Amino acid sequence: MGTPVKRIVISGYYGFNNSGDEAVLQSILLALQEQGERQGVRLTPVVLSVNPEWTSNTYGVEAVHRMRIRDVWGALRSADGLISGGGSLLQDETSPKTIPYYIAVIRLAQWLGKPVFIYAQGIGPVHRKLFYGWIRSAFRRSEAITVRDEESKALLGRMGISASSVDVVPDPVMGLSLRGGGQPTETRSLAANPVIGVSVRFWNEDRSELHAAADALRTVLERGGASIRFLPFHLPADEQASLYVQDLLGEIYKHRISVVRNVTHPQDMLAEVASCDILLGMRLHALIYAAGRSVPMVGLSYDPKIDQFLNRLGMKSAANTKQPNADALAAEMLRLLSEREAWRREKQPAIERLKQEAQRPAERIAAFYAKGRGNV
Repeated sequence: MGTPVKRIVISGYYGFNNSGDEAVLQSILLALQEQGERQGVRLTPVVLSVNPEWTSNTYGVEAVHRMRIRDVWGALRSADGLISGGGSLLQDETSPKTIPYYIAVIRLAQWLGKPVFIYAQGIGPVHRKLFYGWIRSAFRRSEAITVRDEESKALLGRMGISASSVDVVPDPVMGLSLRGGGQPTETRSLAANPVIGVSVRFWNEDRSELHAAADALRTVLERGGASIRFLPFHLPADEQASLYVQDLLGEIYKHRISVVRNVTHPQDMLAEVASCDILLGMRLHALIYAAGRSVPMVGLSYDPKIDQFLNRLGMKSAANTKQPNADALAAEMLRLLSEREAWRREKQPAIERLKQEAQRPAERIAAFYAKGRGNV
């Protein structure tokens, strides 16, 4: 008897040139492959993407367009299950259309009789109470619910979902590894001056958060021989934000600043982060990349998800976009530059634990199908 093959549709924010969300997808794909091999079942993914050709070429998987209902219907009808996640899918902060879309995909799968797995999602914020019932109804009919932080679990509890049915796991990207041969676009010797990785995005209308980042970086540059490497996670917007900060720093430091360009594969960006000595990050997955490669990080928080992740490492953001404190950012960067080996020793046990726990959702899915369940 051969290895059973199960087709799993994966629904998330994929194909949008966001390195963080692509890292989530890559991490899920690798975890499904690893756990499937361990448990004797082949899990074949079908990804819902806004750019299915790019997704297929990048990851070597089948992909269909996420907004073409006939394609989504066909993928679900021929599948053995649906993964919804990871990432911050169920929130109405950015758009009131986000939750209806992802819930519709879940309910369509359930209507077709397919098991649904909620995979390491970050839930909220959900401002419209109308959506509470939608989420509750869809989740109660799901085979497994995993979320990436205690705050998401608490929010689901307020929606009426039993705490016993929700498992808290790390973000999938904690389990992402460097691919074979993955190298940064710039290399340096161990004796070289330290490199500060910087991941910024536009947030405040007055750009005060970027001015604070520039002021903090200027202070650090004035105190020593560090160089800055901007790491744009969401193209093209983050590259524009990086260039904005670079301009604020002026010509005097231009020779000590670089911007990583045209890096779209998650594991290539992971290699870039791994080559830095510390990281100043606004993007959640920039901070997760840093943690995964034991790179000390400084958080500039624009969203509770940043603080929730840092809390898991016993850390706090140095500043936030509501009160972007340049002095606090500079002080924390200077501290970590001088204490980065001590930081690694202190945080390594927690980092390794999170890496192992990041495999739990895929392990559970593989076990579900290995036991012969999900024969739909």
